Amino acid sequence: MPKSTFNYTCFALTLLILFFLSGVVSFHITSRGEMVTVPDLRGKTMEQARLELTGKKVTLAQSGVSLHDRFDIGQIIEQEPAPDTKVRLHEVIRVIVSSGREKVLVPDLIGRTLEMIGPTLQEAGLRKGKISHVHTRRRAAGKIIAQSPVPDRQVGINSRISLLVSQGERQRQYLMPDLLGRQLSSTLDRLKALEFRVGDIRRQYYPGLESGIIINQTPKPGDRIQKNNIIRLEVSR
Repeated sequence: MPKSTFNYTCFALTLLILFFLSGVVSFHITSRGEMVTVPDLRGKTMEQARLELTGKKVTLAQSGVSLHDRFDIGQIIEQEPAPDTKVRLHEVIRVIVSSGREKVLVPDLIGRTLEMIGPTLQEAGLRKGKISHVHTRRRAAGKIIAQSPVPDRQVGINSRISLLVSQGERQRQYLMPDLLGRQLSSTLDRLKALEFRVGDIRRQYYPGLESGIIINQTPKPGDRIQKNNIIRLEVSR
């Protein structure tokens, strides 16, 4: 091979190698200089997180699992780097995934009052949920007659227990009669016969009236009352 041809070939190869090396170096410099912002992946599944990271040129990797009282099974609960952190291209985003809530047994609350169940729920790691009331003969007023979830069911820790509380048997309502001007003795006999409750009876001087005449009453005439309401009377002396 002529010397001139050999020199030309060596020169061409040298230029090709330098061009290739400059491209590699340029690529690395560009890659190291470009940054992306890490989104908040908490609460997402791994599949949802991968979709979130599409186009960001970073890698997602699961580094562990852990119980969690707020996130369901499969949801991301922690990530590193943290949300809104800027990282270089091809950085690895490591996440910890929830293995679900810690399970606890629901205690039997039926027959107890709302005031009684606080320590029981706290010990079980549970909380009061929705409280509803209903009139019923099944339980005395103030007693719990149903709960959801039912006793002995496994639920996540910190779950809420909804309760149905008795208001006792619904009582009939009556219109308070007008007792003003009536004799106390006969009125008392009539009220007691009808099973109404008479409480305080106050006596007061009233000009022009003989003793024992009703001059004031509570509840007032026409008020709606039940038989367990106390009737108070003021009587002339």
